[in-house]
This record gives sequence, structure tokens and C-alpha cells, in this order.
Amino acid sequence: MTQTRTALVTGASSGIGAATARRLATEGWRVYAVARRAEKLEELAENEGIIPLVCDVTDPQQVSAAAEKIRAEGGIDTLINNAGGAIGMDWVADGDIDDWRWMYEVNVLGPVTMIQAFLPMLRDHGEGTILNLTSTAGLVAYEGGAGYNAAKFGEHGLTWALRLEEAENNIRVVEVAPGMVKTEEFSAKRFGGDTAAAEKVYAGIEKPLLAEDVAEVIASAVTLPHHVNLDQIIVRPVAEAAKHKVIRKGI
Repeated sequence: MTQTRTALVTGASSGIGAATARRLATEGWRVYAVARRAEKLEELAENEGIIPLVCDVTDPQQVSAAAEKIRAEGGIDTLINNAGGAIGMDWVADGDIDDWRWMYEVNVLGPVTMIQAFLPMLRDHGEGTILNLTSTAGLVAYEGGAGYNAAKFGEHGLTWALRLEEAENNIRVVEVAPGMVKTEEFSAKRFGGDTAAAEKVYAGIEKPLLAEDVAEVIASAVTLPHHVNLDQIIVRPVAEAAKHKVIRKGI
């Protein structure tokens, strides 16, 4: 009998996180869906195999309590750090320090807090996996993106250092770095709820990536035999040949 795999997905209330939780659940995984918004998680929990868990990944006490609860229920073998986000498009000269601090906390300190809490559990399992969802913004900088670039460059760096540090513990560490992904909340939040500005990001792109596309990539990476480590996966729509070259039609 095949043992049920168990994952924890952060940022699971919407977008890529929600799509990943659903995708793994359809494969028979047991999935802890972690986010701050209880009502969104309850909707997700209507899917068989998904267990909602309200938790702020930047709050060490909440994360510690979640880890204790999950260990008591049998633990996990896979941690997917999806929670993150961007605010604003300020240039460095005009950057809002509070926005930069929020981006660093959610994109870097949040994953670190989760990793520190769940590493003992993953080591004990013997074949643990950690997947960090970064961004192509963590590989190539662009004007107006410095705050998000800095945060995602940081998450990229910690991911690669973690792989070196945990290889002897048989921990598989994967980085998935998406390019342009059209989700219902990411760009809207970045532009302070300005949906017109958010839509402009994807204007003329016939087939941008969707949350479900990235979820498919994540699911593929974590369901491979454990000895197969996809160190880094960069995923973009075909129309985004590079950050500086995006094919837009009809505009």
C-alpha cells in the first residue's frame, strides 16, 4: 500500500497557493493549507484531503503552534513556501521603507520561520522536501522593482544556501521561479487595489501563465522520486521571452 504524502502549503488562501493545494489533493496528498484568511481557507477545505490552518507565517509563535499541532497529527514530508507578495513600483530613490520591510518579512523571514519550525520534522522523516516559490524578480532586477527584487533575491539566496546545508540530511530543496503569472490578487495588491493598473501588466499577452500552470510545475517537482532534485525551475509564458522582451498583441 502506498503511503499518503503530506504537504504544507503557505499562502494557500488564493492564487498559486490555493491552486497547488487543490492540485496535490487531487493526487491523493494530504495537504495543510496555511494562510491568514479563515474564510478563504474554509472554501478551499471543501476539497477532500485539504486541511485548513489559520497561521501568519511571519509570527514565530503562530508558526510554532502550527508545527506542534501538525507533528501531533503525523507530520509532513513536504513544505511548500508559497506565501509572498509585492507592494508598489517605487524606484530606490523614492522607496517606501515600510513597504520594503513588509516585502522582506513576507518573502524572506516568513519562509525562514517556517523552515526553522519544520526542519526537525522533515529531517526525522528521512526524505523531506522544501520547495520555495521565488520569482524571476529574484534573478533579474528591473526599474521600479527594487524592493521586490531585493526580497526575492534574498529568498533565492537562502534557498541555495539551504540546499548546501541540508543535503547531508537528505532534504531535497527546490526553487520554482515564475515569470508573469496572472492571478486574481498579486498585481492588484501591488498596485494598492487599482485593478486597471493590474490589468495593464498583462495587456496584449494572449496566454499569460495562470496559477494552475505553476501549481502543475510544483506538483511535478515534489512528486518525482526523492533522489531527483530539480534545483531551480524557471517558468514563464512563451510570450515572455525575457523580462525585457514580452510579446503583446493588439496594443
